Formats: sequence, C-alpha cells, structure tokens
Amino acid sequence: MVERNPDRRPPPGACGLSSHAAIGGEAAFVRTEEEWRSALTPLQYHVAREQGTEPPFQNEYWDHKKTGTYHCIGCDRPLFLSEDKFDSGTGWPSFHAPGFTDNLATEVDESHGMIRTEVHCSHCHSHLGHVFPDGPGPKGLRYCINSAALRFVPA
Repeated sequence: MVERNPDRRPPPGACGLSSHAAIGGEAAFVRTEEEWRSALTPLQYHVAREQGTEPPFQNEYWDHKKTGTYHCIGCDRPLFLSEDKFDSGTGWPSFHAPGFTDNLATEVDESHGMIRTEVHCSHCHSHLGHVFPDGPGPKGLRYCINSAALRFVPA
C-alpha cells in the first residue's frame, strides 16, 4: 500500500467517503439485484452493494458495547469479534483486527484523490468499509466499518 500521508493518519473524513474500488473475481454467494434489494434495507443496499457509507455517530454500532460477533449483512459470514472493537472517535465501528480473516478481502481504492484499502466480504463481495494504518495494537490497523454492512450476533 502506498502511503501519501507520512504521519500514517488518514485524511479527515476518509472513512466517510464512498468507495470506487474494483472488486475482482466471482463471489461465492450470489443473488440477483432484485434479491439483494428485497433482502436489504435501502441504506444497507447503498453501503453493501453500491460501496456507499452511512453518517458517522448516527449508525447502529458506532457506540455498541455488547459481547458477540459482527456478521456480514449480505451473507451472514462472521467478520469481527466484539473484543477487537475500540472507540476510534470517528463515529463508525472500528476494529483493530478481523476476527475471521478468511471472510475478508481487500482492494486498493484510489477514489477521492487518495489511496485507501477497501474491505469487503470475501464470500458475497459486500462493501464493509476501509482499513487504515493508524489503529491500536501490534499491527496498528483500524478497520473502519459501516454498521449498515453488519449484523450483530450476541454471545
């Protein structure tokens, strides 16, 4: 990943910008557009299928503190564990690591005049958010994920 920011911080609002990364390969979980639209709310569809984003601090899981697992809204694959969630101050759920690395995939996103890494479900290709190199923990990563792309399953 090429960094344009020498201090390793994403530009202000980088989480809140839509993505235009080209997701390659065939999804293992396939639905028609009609099936996607009927299975998801309009906001979920916009985020997961159109690589959109939701407003910060006005989404279901940004301040969520219950114990459990966050699953993909598109295909219900487990993605993140509550123990890896932290308050990044951005207004979106943030995780320092994925709980299930095989269920995530990334693509380079060069939209909006910056280079970011988009995160999506490896099974159904639903857009989840982006990962940035400014998080806590040994790897220093922050997975900035849209609540609308997630379903929480309590422990």
